[in-house]
Amino acid sequence: MKPISIQSADQNLVSIFRALGQPARLRILRLLIERQTCVCGEVVDELPLAQATVSQHLKVLKEAGLITGQVEGPAVCYCLAPGALAHLREAVAQLADDADQDRPPRRIVLNTRREKRHDVTSRA
Repeated sequence: MKPISIQSADQNLVSIFRALGQPARLRILRLLIERQTCVCGEVVDELPLAQATVSQHLKVLKEAGLITGQVEGPAVCYCLAPGALAHLREAVAQLADDADQDRPPRRIVLNTRREKRHDVTSRA
């Protein structure tokens, strides 16, 4: 498969969407939002998942820049990253603005067998 080149801002957005595309990670993020404080160890108690699985989800959220983690004694305390959701809101708004520009919509149908792209935009 050929690599797709994208801007670094879009790569960041892909990372965030990937992180939020998993239900347990979205639940962890909501937990941090609801608590409005850093959480140390209670994340595992809130989810029906093994410690190792929760740790992996926390790692993905942290790598996406959505949460921060700080070592406090034997535990790591996780907090919502300052400005992370505001950044996400701005990025999605920009994406929507780009789509809403004054130009006629262009429809592209992808062949399910991945052979060719067909432009079906009317050529009037």
